[in-house]
This record gives sequence, structure tokens and C-alpha cells, in this order.
Amino acid sequence: MKIEIWSDYVCPFCYIGKRTLEQALLKTGFNNQAEVTFKAYQLDPATPVDSSMPVYESLAAKFGQSVEQAKEMTKGVAQHAQQVGLHYDFDNMVQANTLAAHRLVKFAETKNLEAVLTEQLLNAYFVNAEHIGKHDVLLDHAEKAGLPRNEAKAVLDSDEFMADVEQDIAEAGQLGVQGVPFFVINRKYAISGAQPLDAFVDSIKQIADEEGLRPALKPLGSKKTSYCTGDSCSSD
Repeated sequence: MKIEIWSDYVCPFCYIGKRTLEQALLKTGFNNQAEVTFKAYQLDPATPVDSSMPVYESLAAKFGQSVEQAKEMTKGVAQHAQQVGLHYDFDNMVQANTLAAHRLVKFAETKNLEAVLTEQLLNAYFVNAEHIGKHDVLLDHAEKAGLPRNEAKAVLDSDEFMADVEQDIAEAGQLGVQGVPFFVINRKYAISGAQPLDAFVDSIKQIADEEGLRPALKPLGSKKTSYCTGDSCSSD
């Protein structure tokens, strides 16, 4: 089962959707039979590279709200994240341009480390409120993921892998992607947004049945995963 995920590192529902998908794969027994790849998408490519604007101020400006209204808007998202075991720190998050992060993950893909780095960057931004638009932060995580720091720095200091990122974004447009996360399974089926766990489970079971796939045997005593509700992020 090949699963392609279009997402952005500053999309709160992308991390929620990723975690819910992982839980659904475990629940259905397909966790060791799924090949997951990550596709680049930028919610706001116009974000200044050197921006350090608090995320509340950024949201307030984007939606024509007050900072207090922006704070209220994120409370439901934070609660949603907690349902899948994630604890978001909106209070300390800052606006970040994610182009460099996407290029770095494309480099990590050449070393089979894209899944590790993707998880680290999402956790860094949403849980630890790190500025993932800064090269030094990205390099620290690249090194932690197992990438040579000097090679990662050479990538960030150049335009390398820019074409790969642009190709992903162009492909998203061809597929009609209007918000992320967006999941494509076996190039036949699409799931849009951070759907509830039961929706992911039902979709995986249906797709597996149509594709003639069977789950691996599950060990006795496997834990059940709690349900959650979902949504997605879009440039609007």
C-alpha cells in the first residue's frame, strides 16, 4: 500500500493527520505494509524567510481578527491534537517559511531519512515551538536525523532540490488539492484532511479489500487507539 501525503510543516492538521494515519495503520495491521512518502506543499510561500512574528499575530492579520480571537481559534486545534497524543505550544510558535525545510527533507529522502526528519520538524514546530525557518535549527535537526551536517548546509546554501519541491506543489495543483493534509493511496484513492480515526480505518480496510491486500497478523494484547475528529489547513 503506497501512501503519499501532501503536507506543510506549519499546518497543525498535517501533524494530527499524520499521527492519526499511523494509528489507523496500526489498528488495521497494515503498518508494516505501507510505503509512506511525503510531498511538499506551502500554505503561505510569501512568508518572509526572516519572519519572527508570533503565530497569534500572524493568524490575526491573515483572518482580520484580534489576537485574542486568534488565540480562541487555536484552542480547538490544540484540543484536537491532544486527542492523538500531541501537545501543541501555540503560545510560543512563530510564523515560519517552510521552503528550506521542504528542500532539506528532499535531501533526506536520498538517504532514506525523510520520515525521521519529517517527524522531527513537525514536533519541533508544534510541540517545541522552534523556528524551523532558520537554517541553524534545520541543521541541528538534520544532524539529529543522521544527515551529514556539512552536506545539509550545502543544500540549504544552494537552490538544490528546489525543482523537486516545485514539482510536488505543481502535482498537488493537478490533483485539485485545495488544503492539506491530503493523502493519496495507490494513486487511486484520496483522503482529504485530518479525518477521524474511524474514517481512516474504514478507508484503509475498504481500499485493502478492493486491492486484494491482507493485513499482517497482530500480536495479542494490542492497545486500542482513541478516536478523534479532524480538519485540514488551506491557504484560505
